[in-house]
Amino acid sequence: MILRLTAFLLILPITGHVLAQESGGELAKVKERELEQVRERISDLKKSMDRAAIERDRLTGELQNIEISISEQRMRIKDIEREQRYTQNKKKALDTDLAEREAHLDRESAQLAAQVRAAYMSGSQEKIKLLLNQRDPATLGRLMAYYRYLNDYRAENIAAVVEEIRQLDELRSKIAAEEARLTSLAKTRYAELTDLNTSQDERQTLLTSLKKRMANEGQEVDRLAAQEQDLTRLIAELTSILSDYPISSEQPFSKHKGKLTWPVAGTLLHDFGQPRVGGKIKWNGVVLAAPRGREVRAVYHGRIAFADWLAGMGLLVIVDHGEGYMTLYGYNETILKNAGDWVAPGDVIATVGDSGGQQQASVYFELRKGTRAINPRQWVTRRPGS
Repeated sequence: MILRLTAFLLILPITGHVLAQESGGELAKVKERELEQVRERISDLKKSMDRAAIERDRLTGELQNIEISISEQRMRIKDIEREQRYTQNKKKALDTDLAEREAHLDRESAQLAAQVRAAYMSGSQEKIKLLLNQRDPATLGRLMAYYRYLNDYRAENIAAVVEEIRQLDELRSKIAAEEARLTSLAKTRYAELTDLNTSQDERQTLLTSLKKRMANEGQEVDRLAAQEQDLTRLIAELTSILSDYPISSEQPFSKHKGKLTWPVAGTLLHDFGQPRVGGKIKWNGVVLAAPRGREVRAVYHGRIAFADWLAGMGLLVIVDHGEGYMTLYGYNETILKNAGDWVAPGDVIATVGDSGGQQQASVYFELRKGTRAINPRQWVTRRPGS
């Protein structure tokens, strides 16, 4: 009975650990399913907003399709360029290895040639001479052993040279394969760049049509007002969807007022509160001009609430920081995170672009408490890299 109880007590912690692991695994699956449901709800919301935007303006829908296509093309080009750099480095390493092995082969070949010349100079009766020179038998035995060692050494050198030649042939084949890969990548990149140029031309034509259509100031104001309503609706809906998934971090977002770092190093184009289109509408955030492709970084801990295209904002990332605070990053060239992803301060979430119909590469940055836009300058004071 005591033995059984002891065995049970020994097994119990192990069983508890296994159950805890199984419980943790089930919990993770549940959370994953919940996250997928959140993503589906956000996706449905986005489709609904797209339909409403297209009903108001067909050209906006076309602009969305073209800019998303351009973003995807740029991502593919970056992937190709990254692969090119990897392949070039690999080929460079192979070239270095090849040069070292060729130098080693030259040394081995020179040694072997010297041995062959020495053997030739000693004559073909070398072993017989050793036997007939009437030396002491012990000395003769040692000389015969040395002779065998020398022959073995020659054979090893020959084998080493043959192996070096085989490895050199293998290296040359690998280098040829990498060169062929580089050629293929260059052709693929050229084709992608051609498609990108075509898409950019189509985008410019579309923007010209949009500009003509919105030449009337009243129409432009109506368009901007509708886009602002869309954004407000999106944030309200996101807040509702994510209300059951609170954000928790070491310190709440509100404790970092005046301590945050700007998402990108750039030049101020438009400031919070500045008038737009004749003063009838104001900027709810800031616009920072920056080189295309520069990294855009999250200002604080949070979860990606939205990562998609939105009229007026282009490719937009919204980060939920908890306590009702959200930061918005618009006009991006590419988006590097998905809805539901967690981010930390300084994490790269996008790259600078001109999506949303912008004429200049820049980033739109906005800070909201609920649906109310607040001045980001009171919160973000540090320059990137400081």
